[in-house]
Amino acid sequence: MMAPIRDANVVKLAVEMRTSENKPIPYLGEFSLQQPLAAFVVELCTHWKVENPEYYALQYTEPTCHYVTEKNRGRIKDGTVLHMVYSASRTADDILQKLKKEKQILTIYHLPLHRKTSINKHQIPIKQTNIFQGISLLISCMEMQKNDSILLPNILISFLELMDHGIMPWDDLQPTFIEKVASYINVQGTLDPRTLSTSLAILENIVTNSQNKYATVEKQITMPKLLQHISNNKKVEIQQSVLALINSLIQKSDAQKRRYYSTTLFSRQYRTILTNNGGNVGADMAHQLYVLQQLLLNQYEERMSTSMDASDQDATDKIKELRRIAFETDGECSKDVTTRRPEYKKEYKKLGFRNDINPAQDFMDTPPGIYAKLVLENCYRADSHECPKVLSVVKDQIWRTMIVQPSTLENFRSKINTLTYAEIAEIWQQERINNEEQEMQAPPIKELRTQLEPEILELIQQHRLRFLVEGTRFKSVRGARTKDKFRYCRLSPNHKFFHYDECDEKSEPTIDELGKKISIVDIKSIVTGKECPHMKDKAGKKNAYNLAFSLILESNNVNETNSVDFVAPDDSVFSYWVDGVNALLRQRMPSAATSRDLEMLLNMEIKLRLLDAEGVTIPQQQPVVPPPPPNYNFCYQLP
Repeated sequence: MMAPIRDANVVKLAVEMRTSENKPIPYLGEFSLQQPLAAFVVELCTHWKVENPEYYALQYTEPTCHYVTEKNRGRIKDGTVLHMVYSASRTADDILQKLKKEKQILTIYHLPLHRKTSINKHQIPIKQTNIFQGISLLISCMEMQKNDSILLPNILISFLELMDHGIMPWDDLQPTFIEKVASYINVQGTLDPRTLSTSLAILENIVTNSQNKYATVEKQITMPKLLQHISNNKKVEIQQSVLALINSLIQKSDAQKRRYYSTTLFSRQYRTILTNNGGNVGADMAHQLYVLQQLLLNQYEERMSTSMDASDQDATDKIKELRRIAFETDGECSKDVTTRRPEYKKEYKKLGFRNDINPAQDFMDTPPGIYAKLVLENCYRADSHECPKVLSVVKDQIWRTMIVQPSTLENFRSKINTLTYAEIAEIWQQERINNEEQEMQAPPIKELRTQLEPEILELIQQHRLRFLVEGTRFKSVRGARTKDKFRYCRLSPNHKFFHYDECDEKSEPTIDELGKKISIVDIKSIVTGKECPHMKDKAGKKNAYNLAFSLILESNNVNETNSVDFVAPDDSVFSYWVDGVNALLRQRMPSAATSRDLEMLLNMEIKLRLLDAEGVTIPQQQPVVPPPPPNYNFCYQLP
């Protein structure tokens, strides 16, 4: 025979009674998942002959001891072991009764006064009256304890968690209670960290959630005392609770009190406490610090939107100081006002002031925060530009300082002070050069350089030939008697002859006054340095041939001179003549000056051609040519 089909909604389990000292035999049986839990508890109480089933509830044994509720009953499987324990309501009643008995007050230390997590998470119903009475009793118990009582931390924690149920409004708390909690924060000497942390959290909740209790808290707590707890305690929980209370106080305070808080927090003493005692900044601590920074920075909004008082001498002096910093060097004496007065109007204009006679008038517009023309003339712009984009300089200073992640405000100030306006300008200049160098390596730019190079070389060649046409005076190089004699040489305007002759030290003879000439077609080559004929006898003299060059002539007559020799007065003349002669001979211009000029002119020409493409990223590869259109009927016929 086949075994009967088992109902999938019925599981086999075990239940153990945990409320009595004489534990009865555990229940081994079945439980229908469709059966109400209350009915099953009644069934168990009947089985064990226990009265008042409403006092009991079921609890899981693993993995965590949570109450069994209608929502989590799906965790019951075959073989599950449950405990039957007192219900949450019965437990709350027991605690309440024991609290009422003064002689059993010490049992508070052993009672589960802060079991909110295990109860609330699973929505176990607790009578509101019990919670309200429990809060009242906890307040009474707290007032009876000394600061060093071992019961005090548990009382405060239990109070805070019961208040989270929302049964009693925070506004209902009495001033005496608030003063008592504040006394734990103001106490001199050591205090249990749990007491301090919970007291801070209670006051923060009062300030945040009550409408009329802020003044009571504010009278009892001082900012220096709160910041002292950050300095004296390294526990992140306490530091975080202090910041949360400070943020709540600032948010609820009026404008005058906020200015007081800001002044206190911005003072060097307390600012150092905040920056040097940050501890391990987790997500919650980082949030509190962010809120504090936001609240403090918001204090400047009112000043930013307030127009300047014409009688405020301090503000007037600051405008004068701004002009002095921008335009007077440290060594310049500014006492002679008469000599500087005509320049003041121009300088204030450069700083961006509309009223250059009375600059303070610009700050009387409301709101002055819209005044965007700020400080310092841009050193790369002409005087016609009234004001640079100094905002970009300030932004770059802050950004470059924050990159190194300064740990304290002093480190931030030290780093940003090194990034002066001149330093930022130099950094930008170097970055611009680096970007240009990188841009010049792009394939399209290289191709453009290749196309432009013949044109630029032609331009350099024309310059060299014009230089030769103008002519140069050279020292004579042969014989002891020619020591003080000179030779002048010019290229004819038609570029067909070199005209040369002897001259004195100061003369610049015209081409008609030069009696000797060489036809360009007769020049075989040009040689330099040691290869020059007139340098043969000067081989032992160091560097005597550096500026020497010779024109080697085609000649079949042994009696004729086969070279014309020169020694240039300097490197520039030497390079230009060697380049010019090579250009006439249709040879490459070999000098380093030609390479420098070519690079400079190519870069200038490319930059000019790329002006319209400023801000456009040059691609490393040329874009793909689109496919041809389906037809070429582009003509539009007018109707």
